[in-house]
Amino acid sequence: MAEDSFTPGAAVALDSAFVASTAVIEDGVRLGRGVKVWHFSQVRTGATIGDNTIIGKGCFIDEFVPIGEGSKIQNGSEIYAPASIGGGVFIGPHVVLTNDLHPRAVSRDGTVLGAADWHATGCRIDDGASLGAGSVIVCTSVGAWALVGAGSVVTRPVAPHALVVGNPARQIGWVCYCAERTEDECQTCGWRVP
Repeated sequence: MAEDSFTPGAAVALDSAFVASTAVIEDGVRLGRGVKVWHFSQVRTGATIGDNTIIGKGCFIDEFVPIGEGSKIQNGSEIYAPASIGGGVFIGPHVVLTNDLHPRAVSRDGTVLGAADWHATGCRIDDGASLGAGSVIVCTSVGAWALVGAGSVVTRPVAPHALVVGNPARQIGWVCYCAERTEDECQTCGWRVP
């Protein structure tokens, strides 16, 4: 993965990455070759964006979040640290990966809580997984090539190739590498239900 630097406030088309003029890329971000970061997105310090990954309009990528090669993060999605995103992951529009199982802004006596009062719990999204539009992943993992239906709220780990939907999300079947629901073996990619 190549590193690029650029001047904030101007659209940049480098040999290896494109960053829209309104995107905010903090110091210490590593952008791979062919990365595209679109308007009004913010990528926080220390994040690593793999080759050929696209970050859509208005996305938030938190500090030190690694995103694998060939991933696609659609408009308005928010990924909070300490999340980890594999390669070839699809994150639909307005998906949120949370990091707090016990959220509070203040203590019982009204004292504002700070970073030291909070214990982040990250999400892990494995290679090839797809998260449908508007889904919320609550401090858990989604296995490789799994498919989370649009609008689902995922509160428990999702098995590889599982198809989950609802609030809370529950498994309703299996999907192959083609993202087709299958009950036995996919005739296109050859994946078989475990």
